[in-house]
Amino acid sequence: MSTAALNPSSGGPGLRRDASVIGLVGLAHMISHYSQLLLAPLFPWLKDEFNASYTELGFLMTLFFVVSCAVQAASGFLVDRHGPRPILFAGLALLGLAAFGFALSTSYWMMAAFSILAGVGNGVFHPVDYTLLNRKVSPPRLGHAYSVHGITGSLGWALAPAMLVPLALAFSWRVALCAAGVLAFAVLAVLWLNRATLALPAAPAPAARSAAASAGSFDFLRIPAVWMCFAFFFVYAIVISVVQAFAPEAARQLHGVPLALAAMCLTVYMVCSACGMVLGGFLASDPSRCERIVGMGFGVAAMFALTLALARLPVLAVPVLFGVMGFASGIAGPSRDLLVKKSTPENATGRVYGVVYSGLDIGQAAAPLVFGALMDQQHHTAVLLGLALVQGLLIASAFNVRRVRRTALAAT
Repeated sequence: MSTAALNPSSGGPGLRRDASVIGLVGLAHMISHYSQLLLAPLFPWLKDEFNASYTELGFLMTLFFVVSCAVQAASGFLVDRHGPRPILFAGLALLGLAAFGFALSTSYWMMAAFSILAGVGNGVFHPVDYTLLNRKVSPPRLGHAYSVHGITGSLGWALAPAMLVPLALAFSWRVALCAAGVLAFAVLAVLWLNRATLALPAAPAPAARSAAASAGSFDFLRIPAVWMCFAFFFVYAIVISVVQAFAPEAARQLHGVPLALAAMCLTVYMVCSACGMVLGGFLASDPSRCERIVGMGFGVAAMFALTLALARLPVLAVPVLFGVMGFASGIAGPSRDLLVKKSTPENATGRVYGVVYSGLDIGQAAAPLVFGALMDQQHHTAVLLGLALVQGLLIASAFNVRRVRRTALAAT
């Protein structure tokens, strides 16, 4: 038997081991995305309970993402030092505690405090997830691993309103949030029972590290491709934020879509995005074409965003176009993650993914400030044109990552 087959962190583990790692990491990632929409579906109940405005309730989400951004950048160093497994368990536990804290809150400021706690828990996932996937999944299956990772995230976004709103209607918003806490701890229990699958070899002791390695913990920050990836994910987060919060309502106003049908647009987008990620996982099996796949996917998505903004459409065409836009974006998902892997130096996976993916939280915190103002002023066409614009920026950003990376390789 080869050494690669014996070493879980090598490039040649068996299919069953790869599938176990991918499934467990995907399950945890689903809870991360689920937690991002823990409060938003319950805003109508929270507004009455705490006599709060939508601006105040939106600030709870801003708190969540700002804290998550800071923690995400910092947690990458902890992942590289202590390994991903304990950090992952801590993150899930904090999300579960935050959900129960929300359920027990008796004031707006208690909700704000638990939003901070939830942001701390959410901030660990990308450094943890990608360290586990990159080090424990064999390279030929990484495209599929990234595909499953994206799909489970989309399912988490879809699950939150589908689970919380019916529970709030049937019982109360507090019962709904308690159920969310139970779900987080149930997933933590599953991961704990399978903790051996998530184990990685311990990092070298400080005395065994070279002086250059110890002094170079921040060297990755001097890699231009890392910051190009950060910019890419900042723009990508704006796309997600606009689609989740503003685009369906903007399309409803422009095309006279009934409220119930407009509410379906986001669900259709996310389901089709998940389907696109399945195909994207196969396309990403060849890392050399990842920039072209990203360009193709978001190019098609931008075309349909322009169609939503400028064309006269029948009502039933609107959710269909959201579905096509989601499918095209989903195809680009696994290749998007490969962009980062190709720019990541050895032994800095947690740090690089922590910094790069903090761009997601910053983008999701910033986008509502601009697009919310456009919606308040009823510039619905401008919202969809802005969506097309940022999707176009993603194409340029992806090829800029490749250009910067190749320039660095040529210089060495």
